[in-house]
Amino acid sequence: MLIRISLIVAIIAGLAVGGLNFFKVKEKITTLISERDDWHSKYDTTYADLTKTKSDLNKTKTELTLTKQELDTTKGERDKAVAEAAAQNKRAGQLAEELGKTKKDRDDAQADLAAYKATGFTAQQVMNLGKTLKQTDDMLSEAQAVNKGQQQHITKLETELNIYRDPDYRVRLPAALKGRILVSDPKWGFVVLNVGENQGVLEHGQLLVNRDGKLVAKVRVTSVQKDRCIANVMPGWQLGDVMEGDQVIPAYPTS
Repeated sequence: MLIRISLIVAIIAGLAVGGLNFFKVKEKITTLISERDDWHSKYDTTYADLTKTKSDLNKTKTELTLTKQELDTTKGERDKAVAEAAAQNKRAGQLAEELGKTKKDRDDAQADLAAYKATGFTAQQVMNLGKTLKQTDDMLSEAQAVNKGQQQHITKLETELNIYRDPDYRVRLPAALKGRILVSDPKWGFVVLNVGENQGVLEHGQLLVNRDGKLVAKVRVTSVQKDRCIANVMPGWQLGDVMEGDQVIPAYPTS
């Protein structure tokens, strides 16, 4: 009998413990379910916020791309406007300069017209005077050319006469005369110079040949052309080889 009572008590105690554990487990399960639901709710909220943030970010990127394109377009238009403004300013400067020149030409023309009216001559008379003046200038130029040729001929004759009278006569050449050797023939001892009658060279004139400031030789002119002359190297005066490009100056310049 005692055993049965002990078993009953043990069963009751086991049921009591089992019930107690059931209630504790149920409470834990309920808590876990509540926490799970709460976490799931927070997850859904976070996911929704993340989705919205991604959408906003994509929208912002799109707007940023459009803004950058608009900025590039605006910058291009600005640069174009600046270039057009610079071109307009340059054109305005040119127009102002042309206007100033036109005004000056107008003032000069008015001054010339006033001077023309002050002469009292008619247009035809002025044209006739212009033609006469041109003819006079042409005649004067021709006379000067003839006179120069005659003077050169006279100088040449005087030089030849002086040499005939005095074989040691020294022909004077212009002090400012400077030339250079164009051709040199060491075998025959003659040179061609780049100065002639137009520069005042005379036959029998003597020139010093120098290179880098050092005397190389002395030459005597034997033939004269307009802008050329031929000369022979004088014996006893050749201190070195005469070369093309050497400089020449008068040995006896005019005072």
